[in-house]
Amino acid sequence: MELIESAKKFLWLKKAITDSAQLREGVLQAYSEAATDPHGKHPFPVGRWFAESIGYPAGILDSLPALAAETFTGVSNVAVFAKIPEGSTVLDIGCGAGLDTFIASQKTGVSGRVIGIDFSEPMIQKARGAASKVNLNNIEFFCAAAEKLPISNESVDVILVNGIFNLNPFRDHVFRELARVIKTGGSVYAAELVLKKPQRAKKVYKVDDWFS
Repeated sequence: MELIESAKKFLWLKKAITDSAQLREGVLQAYSEAATDPHGKHPFPVGRWFAESIGYPAGILDSLPALAAETFTGVSNVAVFAKIPEGSTVLDIGCGAGLDTFIASQKTGVSGRVIGIDFSEPMIQKARGAASKVNLNNIEFFCAAAEKLPISNESVDVILVNGIFNLNPFRDHVFRELARVIKTGGSVYAAELVLKKPQRAKKVYKVDDWFS
């Protein structure tokens, strides 16, 4: 009987991490918890210390609302090295609490526009809270899925993507959305973790393993 129950548990766990909807829900829960409790224990690095460790200059972080860096969970300082012309329209997909969004708003200036998109409502609430601390009228935040953007066709000059592809099981739809909303001649700056060599085969049983 115990062997049968163990087998059932194994099959349930296997199903849990191969079902796209359940995986997406697990990722959503993990990032929402980072927004509500940034100083708690998470399966990925969170916070300003991490942002600085991957190349965000302290001077830039000091110029932004502290809330934006408090829940940072990206993989690169993409907004720092991205070429964002003054007056351009920028889309930050997976914006979290808005760290890259705020940096982009400084670059594009008052004549530009920056749109932050994240699928976590707590993250978007944190981003809007950060925005209320500064006088920036060129930023908008929306809670939406990266695979179904509330953006018009060919309306964006620059797209920033800071580490969402590995964690989105619908990435083929995400790429199609990028192609749909970017203007002809526009630029996409995307950062992601990649393997330099194949890893040893491993059975994955927890959502946390997708962040490691």
